[in-house]
Amino acid sequence: MTVTVVGSIAFDTVRTPFGEREHMLGGAATHFGLAASFFAEVRLVGPVGGDFGSEELAILATRGTNVDDVERVAGGRTFLWRGEYGWDLNSRQTLDTQLNVFEYFEPKLSDGSCDCELLFLANIQPELQRRVLDQCRGPRFVALDSMDLWIETARDALVDVIGRVDCVILNDAELRQLTARPNLISAARDVLALGPSVVVAKQGEYGAALITREQYFSLPAYPLETVVDPTGAGDTFAGGFLGHLARHVDRPLADRVLRQAMAYGTALASFNVEEFGTERIVRLTAAEIHDRVEDLRRITHLEHDPILA
Repeated sequence: MTVTVVGSIAFDTVRTPFGEREHMLGGAATHFGLAASFFAEVRLVGPVGGDFGSEELAILATRGTNVDDVERVAGGRTFLWRGEYGWDLNSRQTLDTQLNVFEYFEPKLSDGSCDCELLFLANIQPELQRRVLDQCRGPRFVALDSMDLWIETARDALVDVIGRVDCVILNDAELRQLTARPNLISAARDVLALGPSVVVAKQGEYGAALITREQYFSLPAYPLETVVDPTGAGDTFAGGFLGHLARHVDRPLADRVLRQAMAYGTALASFNVEEFGTERIVRLTAAEIHDRVEDLRRITHLEHDPILA
């Protein structure tokens, strides 16, 4: 199965209480692609500038990811983000954002990317997400991410795109903002009413929740003693989640498959935050992922002793 991701490829400078990295590879498409590449053929679509070298391109191509649709803009500069985290790693302060070539990004998908079975519309303007959908030829499962800025400034366009996808992946605050509902489940129900069949609520260090019309399921975050850099964790989660679904999308998605996908997304996100940027995911092995998913199964298992029967 082929998974196409359309989104940002960036250089990040990040400072946390545990250190700092300058000009490291980042961006939503980057983090998603590295995670999803464990499960499926990934085709990555996004713009970079002339400052983007062969070393960075090789990281994008880890585990065979197709980078033919990475647009090289001659004379341009790659999207740049600079941020800082305090001891509360759930929140961050943006110190500098330079859109550079990303400001004028017009997604151009090759035939291979248009023919994907799964499509992930990473956090880009809703109008661009719509144009990508218009180019693709009937993917079996489409998911999107968004952010508070687009909810505030382009809500109608975002709602229109949400009505055309199968899955919405937002953090809990964004779901509440989008629906004006203070309760997470009520907010998710409102989003489901727009058209999608699956809503995933990212909840940072508290894990993630899955809501469909038939079920509610949640997993805690994997317990870690050291979290170094949360940047990209949400997109890594999405890559693990959709990557696992790619192996099952040729048939109706059963509840157990969606729950397994949540576990794979959670496990991959936990590896992402252990080091800066892409450092940990690049050298990660399938065996390590398997072991961590098994740990999640063990720590969330409950045996019911019906003492009140």
